[in-house]
Amino acid sequence: MKYKIIGIISCAVVLILSIAVPLFRTEDKGRYHQHLQAEVPKSCNHMDNTLCTHLPLVEIYTDGIEIPGAAYHDPISKKTQYTTTATGESELLCRVAIKDREGVNHHIDDEADMESGAYIRIRGNSSREFDKKGYLLNFVTSSGENNPQEVMGMDAHHEWALHGPFLDKTLLRNYMWYNIAGEIMDYSPNVRFCEVILNGEYKGLYLMTETICAGKNGSRLNLSVDKKDNSFAGYCLRLDRGSENGLKNLSTFTKYTYRIWGVQMNIEYPGTSNLTSEIAEGIRDDFNAFEKTMYSFDYDSKSHGYEETIDVDNFVKYLIINEFTCNYDAGSYSTYIYKDLDGLFRMCVWDYNNSCDNYQESVVNREDFFFQDKIWYFMFMKDKEFTEQCIKTYKELRKSYLNEEYLNNYIDETIQYLGDAITRNYDVWGYAFEKQEGLLYPADRNPAGYEEAVLQLKDFLKERGDWMDDNIDILRQFSAESKAKLYNEYTE
Repeated sequence: MKYKIIGIISCAVVLILSIAVPLFRTEDKGRYHQHLQAEVPKSCNHMDNTLCTHLPLVEIYTDGIEIPGAAYHDPISKKTQYTTTATGESELLCRVAIKDREGVNHHIDDEADMESGAYIRIRGNSSREFDKKGYLLNFVTSSGENNPQEVMGMDAHHEWALHGPFLDKTLLRNYMWYNIAGEIMDYSPNVRFCEVILNGEYKGLYLMTETICAGKNGSRLNLSVDKKDNSFAGYCLRLDRGSENGLKNLSTFTKYTYRIWGVQMNIEYPGTSNLTSEIAEGIRDDFNAFEKTMYSFDYDSKSHGYEETIDVDNFVKYLIINEFTCNYDAGSYSTYIYKDLDGLFRMCVWDYNNSCDNYQESVVNREDFFFQDKIWYFMFMKDKEFTEQCIKTYKELRKSYLNEEYLNNYIDETIQYLGDAITRNYDVWGYAFEKQEGLLYPADRNPAGYEEAVLQLKDFLKERGDWMDDNIDILRQFSAESKAKLYNEYTE
């Protein structure tokens, strides 16, 4: 199936860009935006159906063995279970070859620029139910040890996520918001578009993504652990469905206060190989001390309140980007908090697949705020100074990275960069547009084609931005004396 509208959009964008330079451009702050900075070669003009892409090309070979991790309903336990290999393993050893050279097109018969063995499994939560799967890759040596690799210009590491956009018909949400968050915040996972071939079969457009963990030489998060003496100088936690490894799951003070339901905090870093019961206990006690500060009467004290434990600017911007996108999972699921080597806690963005009114279950309320009820923010928002910083920072960001013109340009320029890769992706997965019931409820929310999906995203960004412009000041109600009096009895 060919989507002619993709070509029309691309031509229109080229014409617009040739007339005027966008008002808002990404400043060079070290964040790499693939669609702006990657060199796009001229077409090879193949006469046949040879795959020819300007994007990095990822080939995965499993010798035809099915990749484990697919979700299924177990009629006995009546719970969702995940497939394993024939020997009961949750991961499968495969071979990965990546073709990625600047300024040239890539083909299946080209020599690989990076090749490694890897353990692979299907990743995600609800996304495991989709036809287009996402994968977790752990590069390993022939002896089974971690094999850190520089992938598509990103810092060397052994663990990577291959996100396959399926629910997000624009294909853009994670790429766009990880990169914009990377401009706004200290760190956000780096990402690169690529095309994937699995056992010789074309699987479409994917997003190679850094996982949230520590890396050597300052890559990814700045964390450290020493298993030999059971010490740590930085760690990362995740609030979600918890870990199958009971040692990684924490009983936190917030859970004791009944502020969270149906979710579990678990240790994301250090990983299983470097985690001891002593380290896990130390992290639990350290994090509980932080949370107890939140719920004390002197939580807003200048000398020993929450401001001494967190990077306030980071927490403010995390709130803004998730409020702006109506990413309601943040603060409940896919929520990462880490303690840096400097001793301060910070948040890290993750998973914008459902953002911008893309939840399967229902339409999001574009005319409301929700973070005042989220974990930790339930207390932060009772502090007038925190609330004022949220309002001030939002207004500043609306002049740059959250400006409507900047966002629309970002979308159009990314579509232009992806070009024929969008068409190839929907030659495989375009049937999803044709399903009458679709993935979103109610059914009329499902876009009938790529152009409509893009327009839905742009319409959301305009409506949400306009509403927040008119209503951002009402955040003050959550730190008003009538709301916060019970929590503000401490005086210096």
